[in-house]
Amino acid sequence: MNNITKEEIGRRIADLRSQKEYTQDDLAKLMNTNRSTIAQIESGKRNINAIELKQLANIFSISIDRLLSSDFDIDEVISDNQVNETKQQFRISVPEFNLNKFKNILLYILEKCAGKPNFGETVLYKILYFSDFNYYELYEEHLSSATYIKMPYGPVPKKLDEILNKMVENKQLKKIKTDYYNYTQTKFIPLIEPDLSTFSAREKEVIDKVIEQYADWNANKISEYSHGDIPYVATKEGEVIDYELVFYREPPYSVRIYDENDN
Repeated sequence: MNNITKEEIGRRIADLRSQKEYTQDDLAKLMNTNRSTIAQIESGKRNINAIELKQLANIFSISIDRLLSSDFDIDEVISDNQVNETKQQFRISVPEFNLNKFKNILLYILEKCAGKPNFGETVLYKILYFSDFNYYELYEEHLSSATYIKMPYGPVPKKLDEILNKMVENKQLKKIKTDYYNYTQTKFIPLIEPDLSTFSAREKEVIDKVIEQYADWNANKISEYSHGDIPYVATKEGEVIDYELVFYREPPYSVRIYDENDN
């Protein structure tokens, strides 16, 4: 922790909490813990684990590195957060879910990958997730604006089953069952070509990069890998995964090169 003592970290957290005008009870609720835990942390009597550091960084809109830096300055943090809150408000003001664009992204991924023996629905879901979240981290804009839910086997786009079934009904996709290493695998085969005009060259570039990196992974490998991505880690099961959490990613998940002015 950059030789910063527990006591100093506790003071910083107390200062940041006061700046947000949170009580210890407020902070405890945000972290899904109790007030006594917050009191122990702020008094320097308790160590903070990695998950708690990520939670605090998200709550206080500060990077972990900055929270633990030797030249921490609460006044500078307050000033920077005022600027960043304006930027964040802009990022959150996004269009509603673009169903047509999402369908064409899905068709494009399947056009390139459906022939792979490993490429069942689980791998498809994760390719969609990493495409959406990687694009948001890189450009602070949404790709499809799809909503993802934390499920036990990884992030899944909301209402995806409904979308896929409708596309099968409309003869845009064919749903088949195959055997893959003694497991029954659900696959989707595209019956029409994607409309590439629905997404830009840089959007296609991000999707292609995700396909290149993950499309040959099997369902178990890519599911386990997705469990380590901070947006998934920091979300409760069954809840919506917040896109803003991509800005707290660490290698190997982070796809953006941050400069010293980024938080």
